[in-house]
Amino acid sequence: MIATPGLAVRDHTIAVPLDHADPDGATIDVFAREVVSPARAGDDLPWLLFLQGGPGGKSPRPLQAEAWLARALKTHRVLLLDQRGTGRSTPVTARTVAGMEPERLAAYLRLFRADSIVADAEIARERIAGVRQWETLGQSYGGFITLAYLSRAPESLRACYVTGGLPGLTTTADDVYARTYPRVAAKNAEFYREYPQDVATVRRIADHLEANEVFLPDGDRFTARRLRVAGSCFGMSDGYARIHWMLDEAWHGKDLSDGFLYQMMMETAFVDMPIFALQEFTYGQGTFAANWSADRELANHPEFAADADPLLFTGEMFYPWMFREIRSLEPFAAAADLLAAHADWPILYDAARLATNEVPVRAAVYFDDMYVDANLQLETARAVGNTRVWITNAYEHNGLRAAGEYILDRLMGMVDGRY
Repeated sequence: MIATPGLAVRDHTIAVPLDHADPDGATIDVFAREVVSPARAGDDLPWLLFLQGGPGGKSPRPLQAEAWLARALKTHRVLLLDQRGTGRSTPVTARTVAGMEPERLAAYLRLFRADSIVADAEIARERIAGVRQWETLGQSYGGFITLAYLSRAPESLRACYVTGGLPGLTTTADDVYARTYPRVAAKNAEFYREYPQDVATVRRIADHLEANEVFLPDGDRFTARRLRVAGSCFGMSDGYARIHWMLDEAWHGKDLSDGFLYQMMMETAFVDMPIFALQEFTYGQGTFAANWSADRELANHPEFAADADPLLFTGEMFYPWMFREIRSLEPFAAAADLLAAHADWPILYDAARLATNEVPVRAAVYFDDMYVDANLQLETARAVGNTRVWITNAYEHNGLRAAGEYILDRLMGMVDGRY
């Protein structure tokens, strides 16, 4: 164990099949970090597997016992899993896939979905947790993985906690983005009500970018449409303020400031999260091809036009142009087109099995969630056995980070009878 303030930590790296349908074929590494309270390091504690949001996000790197982790460590031994392709788990980045032919890369990426992550987790449960049942905490996309887990290996699970992440069981990417644009428009309206001076600031920046060649510190051309991508953070509790204070320091005389350009690069580069930008393929089930769903749906929402006033930021939507204009995504461009056209996907969620589910599922549904539609989450809750939800508008999508100790304790209390 490695001692850090308030934590005892052990790192695990295990080899897993790249393709679980071919267990004797190529392997990749999956990394997970075991965390326990130093005072309880020798105790026989139940396990809690943390499933990070994303897709394409690595597990948190704990500096101390805080937020949800503080609550979990009172009673559990926690496993922070870097899902395949993220963090220290054979990462998928522009550098690691350099030179792959598009067809090979697309086939490779098809193995980085929730079904493969569940199979990885089962190997981790066997090798790290000693084949014991464990509980899961799924944040956002981690809830999608949770439902895939319950569809494949419910016997491995004691209880499942989900925050902002019950997926639609038969929802297509088209369904998702048709619901997403109106929610993002509403968040834009809230942002401009809170910071009305930013209406003119955003338009001035966009006009400047249209009239001039401006480059980000990494050499990418900074365009008005890339500026709008920064609105992806509007669904977080601090999202409006983050963007406002960037805009507040956007100008240095007649030019955009170095600090603003650097911050915009960081907000929109996706250097270590290309899977996040590729996320439409994670919705694939059966014969439905996403075919750049968010891009097609944009045409149905004239309020997002480039000449609209006020100019709206886009949210968690991804477009073909991004894979031609953002250098960390450029190596994925041709493969992204192939994934968008692919129409032969494994089914992720077993509706019949979930209907008779007996594993306790307790979920926090954030009523104003910009990223995961609350109504879709409630439809899923009604379709999955032994599921109870706590509906709240007190938190945004990052509630687990902002008030995680209370939120996790409440979900656990919904299992043990305290709530």
